[in-house]
Amino acid sequence: MIPELGIRFFKGDYEKFSNFYPVVVHFESRNYPSVEHGFVAAKTTNELFRKRISEMSKDSAGLAKGKGRNVKLRPNWDLMKYSVMKRLLMQKFSYHEFRKLLLSTDDAYIEEGNYWHDNYWGNCYCKKCKNIMGQNKLGKLIMEIRRIV
Repeated sequence: MIPELGIRFFKGDYEKFSNFYPVVVHFESRNYPSVEHGFVAAKTTNELFRKRISEMSKDSAGLAKGKGRNVKLRPNWDLMKYSVMKRLLMQKFSYHEFRKLLLSTDDAYIEEGNYWHDNYWGNCYCKKCKNIMGQNKLGKLIMEIRRIV
């Protein structure tokens, strides 16, 4: 069932929208066990780092994200991160189970609500961020993909 005000958090029926949810995606000659793993690997041109990320287990997306905070970013990462995310999400939603779930949301608003201060990819609801309207880039990308799959 879709909440009246849209999908605000990637939990319960909508946990598959999370970038942490296991799904094989491909980026620059390697497969990764989730969108998060692929996105973290894409941040750098360090092949050893990418190999290690690709070999992590499917339930280690949080660990991969942490490792990505300390990696030397590739040139122009800020200019390409949005298109990389879109590319990875397009792969994810090409799988039947994910596409079916996405299409079942009809035209519901999809937001990556969180409590970890991510106001770029989502919208943080913590006390510190309560007066900040997040950009919800991830939710908007997912809604864009819903229109074209």
